[in-house]
Amino acid sequence: VQLQASGGGLVQAGGSLRLSCAASGRTSSLNGMGWFRQAPGKYREFVAAITWSGGSSYYADSVKGRFTVSRDNAKNTVYLQMNSLKTEDTAVYYCAARPQDSSGPYYYQRGYTYWGQGTLVTVSS
Repeated sequence: VQLQASGGGLVQAGGSLRLSCAASGRTSSLNGMGWFRQAPGKYREFVAAITWSGGSSYYADSVKGRFTVSRDNAKNTVYLQMNSLKTEDTAVYYCAARPQDSSGPYYYQRGYTYWGQGTLVTVSS
């Protein structure tokens, strides 16, 4: 499985961005997709996740009510709509995919086998 993330950029605080993650290869082997981020000098952290069927989604407390994760089955693409961005949202955002045999909570990074290359989001004040 290959993941290609895109959509990062520079935005002012309060603005919006939409990230995309296109999956290719054996996508039938997946049970979910997630978004993680790593800010300068910090550990990578969970942001949001969605089951491959799209039936359930999960969010970090820090982004609830501002970010929305969704997917387009026909395009094998997962999106992260980010609204009301804050300067503390500045980070490299990574998409990741979980295989069918992965268990445990969706915020658990080790459950994800496949990772995209990351896309930089910079929120200015």
